[in-house]
Amino acid sequence: MATTDNLLEVTGLEKHFPIKRGAIVQRKVGAVRAVDGIDFAIRPGETLGLVGESGCGKSTTGRLVTRLLEPTGGKVVFDGRDITHLSVGAMRPLRREVQMIFQDPYSSLNPRHTVGSIVAAPLLIQGIPTPQGTKKAVQELLELVGLNPEHYNRYPHEFSGGQRQRIGIARALALRPKLIVADEPVSALDVSIQAQVVNLLDDLQRELSLTYLFIAHDLSVVRHISDRVAVMYLGKVVEIAPRDELYENPMHPYTVALLSAVPVPDPGRRERAQRDRILLTGDVPSPINPPSGCRFRTRCWKAQQKCADEVPPLAELATGHRVACHFPVDESERTARGALRTATQQDALTPPTG
Repeated sequence: MATTDNLLEVTGLEKHFPIKRGAIVQRKVGAVRAVDGIDFAIRPGETLGLVGESGCGKSTTGRLVTRLLEPTGGKVVFDGRDITHLSVGAMRPLRREVQMIFQDPYSSLNPRHTVGSIVAAPLLIQGIPTPQGTKKAVQELLELVGLNPEHYNRYPHEFSGGQRQRIGIARALALRPKLIVADEPVSALDVSIQAQVVNLLDDLQRELSLTYLFIAHDLSVVRHISDRVAVMYLGKVVEIAPRDELYENPMHPYTVALLSAVPVPDPGRRERAQRDRILLTGDVPSPINPPSGCRFRTRCWKAQQKCADEVPPLAELATGHRVACHFPVDESERTARGALRTATQQDALTPPTG
């Protein structure tokens, strides 16, 4: 039984992929620090959005939480139980409670299996009893995600991308899990279909009391579905706050830059938004040899010597608003940079419909 109000607690989580050289005797010469000490928690029924640039460690974090990858360090506590280093056998019962929706609906479904066998697989592997039969249980799941139950015997190639992702969602729901890690579930879909899938996930959460770790890079999608948002940069969480607080009052320079890059659909505001956009200089440093101190300092317009000497702690600067920055952005700076809230929130971040 959980000893806290959190369903999931992640503390100091790390994943370093070793770099080895040598034709015969391989020796470790370095490591890719994909995830390098992150902390966050998710309450039951909550959606935590995890955002950041490609390569920042978002997907690796999702695979660590579901124990598809073995952590290098840190701790993962699910429902009061430490699952950080559980064996494959010990994790098997917990697979009922932690499931994953994958990014690519084309490669995550076996093309040689029918939809019925794909969705039924978790039930058969876990030995879940189905009083009315497996086929009936699968058809109910298909109907739950908006698919025709009569398509039970069809193959994945007979469905569109959005329909394939619904099949993946049905498979994740088969065991009625408590936590679902959604790894960019709409990034491979057309924009018109994205809204439908996001709204489906929203409806399922309310109906089935699900908890989500929602990984994405689209800030408008994240704002629509998330209760809180965590921003990652180069293997670190640099800011985490309630959704509206983060979008209205971003304090980390990286978050401010991300929000300034959100496309503005209104032509009347587009020119002003382009003037206000913050263009970061340089490239993202290598996770093999990240900068000392603050990892964002090599691209930050506020960087000082302290940023190179000391790693900024993820400190709470407002209620529920934690920021890893020695010189966080204040209200006067945000106003001077062109009223980010006016330019990005009212139009670019309008919740999708459909």
